[in-house]
Amino acid sequence: MSDPGAGYVVAIDNGSQSTKVLILDARGAIHARSRVPLRPYSSPSPGRWEHPDDDLWDSIAAAVREALAVFPGDPGDIRGIGLCTIRFCRAVLRADGSLAQPVMSWMDERLSLPYRQEADDAVFVTTSSGYIAHRLTGQRRDAAGNYQGMWPIDTARWTWSADAEDYARCGMEPSMLFDVLPPGETLGRLTAEAGALTGLPEGIPVIATSNDKAVEALGAGLRDEEEALLSLGTYVATMTPGDRPLPPHPDVWTNFAAEPGRFLYESSGVRRGMWTVSWFRELVSGAREPVSEEVLDRGAEQVPIGAGGLIAALDWLAPTQEPWRRGALVGFDGTQGRFHIHRAILEALAIASEEGDARARRVLGRRRRELVVTGGGSGSPLMLSILAAVFGVPVRTPLVHDAAGVGAAICAAVGTGMHPTWDAAVDAMVAVGARAEVDPVMASAYAEVRRTHARVLPRVRRLFADDA
Repeated sequence: MSDPGAGYVVAIDNGSQSTKVLILDARGAIHARSRVPLRPYSSPSPGRWEHPDDDLWDSIAAAVREALAVFPGDPGDIRGIGLCTIRFCRAVLRADGSLAQPVMSWMDERLSLPYRQEADDAVFVTTSSGYIAHRLTGQRRDAAGNYQGMWPIDTARWTWSADAEDYARCGMEPSMLFDVLPPGETLGRLTAEAGALTGLPEGIPVIATSNDKAVEALGAGLRDEEEALLSLGTYVATMTPGDRPLPPHPDVWTNFAAEPGRFLYESSGVRRGMWTVSWFRELVSGAREPVSEEVLDRGAEQVPIGAGGLIAALDWLAPTQEPWRRGALVGFDGTQGRFHIHRAILEALAIASEEGDARARRVLGRRRRELVVTGGGSGSPLMLSILAAVFGVPVRTPLVHDAAGVGAAICAAVGTGMHPTWDAAVDAMVAVGARAEVDPVMASAYAEVRRTHARVLPRVRRLFADDA
């Protein structure tokens, strides 16, 4: 192909609840898409959360096949694959690259501790992206930007630490780890075996991205330090761009970005944030009458601000440092129904997220000018209006809600030469979707709701702390 921008890229977005695949061109137009749900986590013992069997790989192979089945173009014109998986996962592999034990979810308590060998035949320790990249290419290479948490990584240099104490702290030896590469570099080329399983042509380059939150920020077009990106996923937190690692601080921490040498400053967040929304939807759905989030949103729009006095304590997954915390709904007086509960959860997500972002921005000394919202909740006009009122700034979403998929495509487009620079790729492939302006009346009403949350939530949490 003489035109460097011609052709397509495959974007793999392997998240907490599903694997999504997009096939895009250099303009960011989507030519095929698919989604394959993941199986529920297994929990063999308290504090342990695992992906059952080989579910991550199976879902990726199935999602790629489904996308190719509806792709109208020629698979031979696919230039590369951008691979993005959820961060903070750990995969333990045998010498041949197969799983020695199930992949540990980001929620697993072992991930905050030094590695301890559990399987006799374990040889390598990597992330979920390292494992999937090996399945695709046969190479032991991984994205440097997906190593956060208990790993001997030198964040400033995007490479493994040169300090032996870091390896001792993490319980790992250098021989156990894969080579790491920055975003846009080639992890390897698709093997014949992987091609047969996915339907993709053998030899396509697989391009490194970063962790899923960073890739999401890239795909949403987050470029300005006065913008905050709120990722409405299983974990909900805000991010803003940076150019260097920050010293440790309880209110803001440094994550890798999805561009080489760049970083993201991330606030504290809500664990199982949008998961709680899905949990409630499933709770009120019947086998004969499933309830969608759109139905809940329409009903919640008719509920007054403040959800009739209901307050949600969003501790469905307690933080490691405060394991006694539990989720709660308080304030019932007999007048509320399911739409009040749904609105109370959305309001609590918005308020908790804004408070985390405000604390981070005080540390950074930055003002907030606009909020970019991604993830499943970004498709809800109700949620966007609540966020605009609570954050006090205009809100926008990317045109493609799967921002992580677009970010993975951008990495592949740069890595294969379809775009000459990261800025050029973002300009060409990211577009703005919905917008929500600040409603002054709503903003004033939420100021009172926030005062109520500030008074009630500490008391609710103390109840569980007293029982610990």
